[in-house]
Amino acid sequence: MTTTAKPPAVGVAHARVEGRDKVTGAARYASEHHFEQLAHGWFVLSTVARGRVRAVDDEAVRAMPGVLAVLHHGNAPHVATDYVSFLGPPDPTCAVFQHDRVPHAGWPVALVVAETPEQAREAAEALVVEYDEEAHDIDFRADRPDAYVPEDGQPVATKGDLEAELAASAVVLDATYGTPEQHHSAMEPHAATARWDGGRLEVFDSNQGSMWVADELAKMFSLDPASVRVRSEHIGGAFGSKGMRPHQAAAVMAATALHRPVRVALTRQQTFAVTGYRSPTAQRVRLGADPDGRLRAFGHEVLNLTSTLRPFIETSAALGRVLYDAEAHHTAHRIVHMDVPTPTWMRAPGEAPGSFAVETALDELAERLDMDPIALRARNEPAVGPLSGLPFSSRDLLGCFTEGARRFGWADRDPRPRTRREGRWLLGTGTAAATYPSGAAPSTASVTAEADGGFTVRISAADVGTGARTALTLVASEILGVDPARVTVRIGDSDFGPAWVAGGSMGTRSWAWAVTSAAEDLRDELALRGPDIPPEGLTARADTARLLAELAKKERHSFGAQFAEVAVDVRTGEVRVRRMLGIFAAGRIVNPLTARSQLVGGMTWGISMALHEEAVRDSASGRHIGADLAGYHVAANADVPLVEADWIDDPIPDDPLGIKGVGELGIVGAAAAITNAVWHATGVRHRDLPLRPDRVLRAEETGQGA
Repeated sequence: MTTTAKPPAVGVAHARVEGRDKVTGAARYASEHHFEQLAHGWFVLSTVARGRVRAVDDEAVRAMPGVLAVLHHGNAPHVATDYVSFLGPPDPTCAVFQHDRVPHAGWPVALVVAETPEQAREAAEALVVEYDEEAHDIDFRADRPDAYVPEDGQPVATKGDLEAELAASAVVLDATYGTPEQHHSAMEPHAATARWDGGRLEVFDSNQGSMWVADELAKMFSLDPASVRVRSEHIGGAFGSKGMRPHQAAAVMAATALHRPVRVALTRQQTFAVTGYRSPTAQRVRLGADPDGRLRAFGHEVLNLTSTLRPFIETSAALGRVLYDAEAHHTAHRIVHMDVPTPTWMRAPGEAPGSFAVETALDELAERLDMDPIALRARNEPAVGPLSGLPFSSRDLLGCFTEGARRFGWADRDPRPRTRREGRWLLGTGTAAATYPSGAAPSTASVTAEADGGFTVRISAADVGTGARTALTLVASEILGVDPARVTVRIGDSDFGPAWVAGGSMGTRSWAWAVTSAAEDLRDELALRGPDIPPEGLTARADTARLLAELAKKERHSFGAQFAEVAVDVRTGEVRVRRMLGIFAAGRIVNPLTARSQLVGGMTWGISMALHEEAVRDSASGRHIGADLAGYHVAANADVPLVEADWIDDPIPDDPLGIKGVGELGIVGAAAAITNAVWHATGVRHRDLPLRPDRVLRAEETGQGA
């Protein structure tokens, strides 16, 4: 078997290796695996926002055609809830049917299982659940007196005396910015099928980490970890929502009770209630600067809501801890418990809403200083981590702004607002910075040289649409020195061993490290033993825990510069994004084709965040209004104009891989660039998202942002 040197595979655009399977329907998603005697479960969700279940009147429902079981708190098996899983303490929501308490609207109170999904749905809608309803609280606002600073999660970081530096500043900005509740809205809704096979629990799922879900299920149901297998080969989007959720536990409960496979697939409406969301935020930003723009004070305090079940921090203040230097820094998070579902991670958790506040505030400060927004950012570029003091592994934010400004035509911009018009449209341009951490986590992988001349990579990675399977194919083929066509990457199976999840822009970096290590060992062994491969193949395995522990401590982040041009019709309040450009410094780009797709996707989501996305809860019922893609608006094709994403060279000299993440980066700063452009077009600031037409019209009438 030969593994001679070939042209580089990494850095060369390559179509998705599973692309044909996806477009022909051969790729099977979580709801498309077929089993004999498959039953279907349908959730019944609470219609009250707080209280207790008084009774579940299931007698009539159990007599309906096809109904096999009705699980609820009165008959469901008890499960463990006091464990620490792969990613920390579990969300208590996942341990369904354990008590009669209802902590929020949409809480799962029963599961109806039937022969067909239609029968299960009809029966679930007929099930009568009686409640003892209590007064609920969903009133999120910046001045909540019961908000507090949590103990865990590094909620506060500080340096210097913020109040003193603000007092000494020539120009001070003190403003509050708001972002609404937002939802992931993945193309493929959540689904899981559970079955027992030879004494082993198998779950076919749509998730961001099969080992994560397998670990949770094993601990929840007190099973030997080796007796649980979770597979998730193809995923139609996730964005943070597809971890351990109630439907997986419910499917396992039902499969155990009925001794047959059970599938629980959520509707679009149900995903709004039980799969997490991005918390709304209220963010106070205080900046103090000298006349030349040098920041003396940087303050960012963020409030987000969480459920009464457990704390969750939307880490929006983390962005400023690495982005800008100042004599005094103070960043803090507060949370308030309310009668709502538990929020969760959502694309660029923390940084996406945090960048809207910080990058809008920087633009406001530049206006007050009569200073170019890019020049202000350059003036406050740190040499080392502003709070940590650690060196950056690489940082070329200014290079992104320089290249972006050149390509966008920033030098031709008249900085005065409300000076460009085309008929009924006012035109404006804006910019913002982007950053996101580029960490890595321990992972295991194996690479096998097959007797037929091919190579098989096995790793519990997850391709949620990012192109991870293709990226790992390119990494393995380059290390082995073979054509990518000779490499098969198998992922999404917990039997392949521990590996990091698809999240935090750490997936490809973490997995590629494990694959590289195993492929190098295999390549070296093949060089020693020659071309003869045994029939069972020759396998090398790697675990990167030790390698990561030896990595030097540095600030490791990707960076970028976002640019946007908008047109605003002040008679109707309509805002149209005409073009966007993002230039990024994101380390070594493994596959330019899918990396650009990820960045453009994030920027498109920035359009959606700026102009459309807003989940609204009815104060009287505590339930969502319009919990579907008709009522919850996301950017459609007509909303997305020319969106360009590119990158500059970003070498990382002391990093073995040089890979950073791009999955989260594209959305960071995008909404701020758009709203800054709206200010430039109209002369009015908006500090709350989204920029609905009514807010634009009100701002035009009053001269103040709504």
